[in-house]
Amino acid sequence: MLKKIGNVTLIDLSDSDSNIYVIDNMVIDSGTGFNFNRLMSIFSAMKKDIASIEWVVNTHGHFDHIGGNGYFLNAKIAIHELEASILENGDNDMSFSEFFNGQVHPRNVDRKLKEGDEINGFKVIHTPGHSLGSICLYDEKEKILFSGDTVFAEGVGRTDLPGGSQEDMKKSLERLKGLEIAKLLPGHGAPVLENVKLAMDSISDSFY
Repeated sequence: MLKKIGNVTLIDLSDSDSNIYVIDNMVIDSGTGFNFNRLMSIFSAMKKDIASIEWVVNTHGHFDHIGGNGYFLNAKIAIHELEASILENGDNDMSFSEFFNGQVHPRNVDRKLKEGDEINGFKVIHTPGHSLGSICLYDEKEKILFSGDTVFAEGVGRTDLPGGSQEDMKKSLERLKGLEIAKLLPGHGAPVLENVKLAMDSISDSFY
């Protein structure tokens, strides 16, 4: 599935892949990498060369978000500093690659992100809870939040995996509730394009 949301293109390859977001020459998350031919076909339909992607930003280090990094050969890779070792060491345990019948191949991290950084105009918000190094990316001008697996249209990410924390998730949700968000673009599932505050309040209330 291909969906345009302003200057953002959402690519939904399969149920096992994360959402892949393309903004100019940056990609947010890369899926498992198992559906490369389909991804290439979509890029062709977009009239975009996959080699033109300059940055891949991973919202966290789980395999369904990082497995496709290697297909963006010309791109630099960015991930939170707490999960950079997952990529650099090819950590199949912390990436949960075996759950997806995959394998992480070691790759250099070009930029280790931390709270408050900016990358390509997006503010980095460290939102642990689903994993230690989970991040959201916030476009302050357009009020768009790329939320990774922190929060979805109707719930939050799992907190029962290694590196997850229910208490951290509560704190992260409280931080996000303080943002002005017009569009919520999660790591899986449908975007929330209206009444985001209402959705966020409902999710937070049910989580507590």
